[in-house]
Amino acid sequence: MTMQITTPAPQAPAVPGRGRFRPLGQNEVRITGGFWGERQAVNGRNTLAHIEARLESEGWLPNFDLAAGDGLPERRRGREFSDSEVYKYLEALAWEIGRTDDPALEERFRAVVARVGRAQEADGYLNTHFGRPGQKPRWSDLEWGHELYCAGHLIQAAVARERTRPGSDDGLLAIARSAADLVCDEFGPGGHVKICGHAEIEVALAELFRLTGERRYIDQARVFVERHGRGTLRDIEWGRKYFQDDIAVRDADVLRGHAVRANYLAAGATDVAVETHDAALLKALRRQWDRTAARRTYITGGQGSHHQDEAFGEDWELPPDRAYSETCAGIGSIMFTWRLLLASGDSRHADLIERTLYNVVATSPAPDGRAFYYANTLHQRVPGTPADAHATSPRASSSLRAPWFEVSCCPPNVARTLASLDAYVATKDDDGVQLLQYAPSIVRTTLSDGRTVAFDVATDYPADGRVTITITEGAGAPWTLSARVPDWADGAVLRVVTADSTQQRQVPSGLVEVRHGFRPGDLVELELPMKPRVSSPDDRIDAIRGCVAIERGPEVLALESVDLEPTASGDIARIAVAPGAVPFERDGRVWIAVVPLGPFDDGWPYTGSRADAPGAASVDVPLVRYHDWAQRGPSTMRVWIPASSDSAPRADAGLPLGDGWT
Repeated sequence: MTMQITTPAPQAPAVPGRGRFRPLGQNEVRITGGFWGERQAVNGRNTLAHIEARLESEGWLPNFDLAAGDGLPERRRGREFSDSEVYKYLEALAWEIGRTDDPALEERFRAVVARVGRAQEADGYLNTHFGRPGQKPRWSDLEWGHELYCAGHLIQAAVARERTRPGSDDGLLAIARSAADLVCDEFGPGGHVKICGHAEIEVALAELFRLTGERRYIDQARVFVERHGRGTLRDIEWGRKYFQDDIAVRDADVLRGHAVRANYLAAGATDVAVETHDAALLKALRRQWDRTAARRTYITGGQGSHHQDEAFGEDWELPPDRAYSETCAGIGSIMFTWRLLLASGDSRHADLIERTLYNVVATSPAPDGRAFYYANTLHQRVPGTPADAHATSPRASSSLRAPWFEVSCCPPNVARTLASLDAYVATKDDDGVQLLQYAPSIVRTTLSDGRTVAFDVATDYPADGRVTITITEGAGAPWTLSARVPDWADGAVLRVVTADSTQQRQVPSGLVEVRHGFRPGDLVELELPMKPRVSSPDDRIDAIRGCVAIERGPEVLALESVDLEPTASGDIARIAVAPGAVPFERDGRVWIAVVPLGPFDDGWPYTGSRADAPGAASVDVPLVRYHDWAQRGPSTMRVWIPASSDSAPRADAGLPLGDGWT
């Protein structure tokens, strides 16, 4: 595969004007296969078509036709925010076209943009749920109406299109700028002193500023960020923290309230801090990330432990069986974390992104890309019910992956993330390139002095821990190639092979640097230890005290009932990890020894103390990669497994332990 650097600006979702690292976009990095390449292929081949078909059948795309033809409100279908799903679909298409240059997708993109554009009003307002006769007035329900949220996703779609196809004549950028200008007029000086109940407009306006250089967009993004915490929205039963309107962003110590809203706001606030040189705001956001990662994040990287308000719980409130862990919250976490990574260069941020990608983003879609998890439980107590392939599920109520939801934010969010994933693989600074995520890929970019550097990455990661980087263009003079060693990779080995020498050394976690005058054919090889490991939670996480989880590389594993022999090991709810058990690999899977627990048979569940079944022999059971669970039919499942009463293994890999992820 060849790749040309076609534009000086990265084709990437976030392109900050300053920071420790600069992202390499689709025009500089291309995933060519492997774990993520396969998922990108399914996304482009199946998921995008599936999403458009449901947008049509649900009536959400036809809403724009009705708006253009005065058919609203009587025939409008979908929730108040359904417009946003069309915009996220357009963004996903834009990234996929940038990745593959597919002419059929280009045709679909232009057709949808034309339908959207015909619904826009003369002053730039574009929303199918408000503002027309028989509908609520514009901006009349900022708590729940999602008008600014929808406008934000429209803007992000236009930014993606302009970055991947600069100067395109489809008209989307003009549509988005007209809408953005109206937002600035309505909510700027002398306008509504309000915010949107669902953050999104902040990050969108920041990116539009970065694309166009128009200062009013970043100024308005800053205004929205600073208005949070002033109580401009009506109070609700869950409190204003649901909207992040209880505390000023720069005064908060942790993310709280609705998990998607919180992460989107934090991402936008990071953009504002970077572009306005606001060091105090950026410091506050780093503080919030540290505590959120350490105390409010599941082992999978998922966030949000409350179902009723889709929200973060308090510190250490991480029940596995009640985990909401919305797919969109995981994507929002990646958006926030990626921006902090670019600002600071802290490799811990890349570690959390990796964890969330493999155990939230990869878990949501079915193998065929046509069904999804909205929420991501860590403990399924009863077998799920297969979803009707033609039905629409009420949000997160489906117990297995469902083809569509009444609140269907997750499918197009997954689609746009996978389509743009190349842009999260690597970064650069003035001296070199940092490889942050591992996938078969090609990387080709120019350094600040104009030198071109290029290398190919070959790996079977995460099935295998070997990552081989082959230099294909070396730039002559020395430059620095950095590779990330994940926090769990104790004993990682780095090998550098040049025409003159071979050097090998053990390296710690973090970014390991190799500075050299590379020539074509030189190799940098990283060996990451992939031995499965036992992880234990901080004792303050009451819901899983006395339990352990098994991980291998970046992947969390789970015990699934379809792998149990009832006569040998009992019900999944009645087993524990055997004393002294160590996970091992056999036949391409990870196994662990378990023992049955002694029963309570006296009709009262609190009598005596739990004990292992007397004389019970242990039995080896295979584990499943968490992102693969429920692919063999309905099952029960658990990530956290009770430890035997005689043994409670303790390991400190990849878990919240009070001060951060270690």
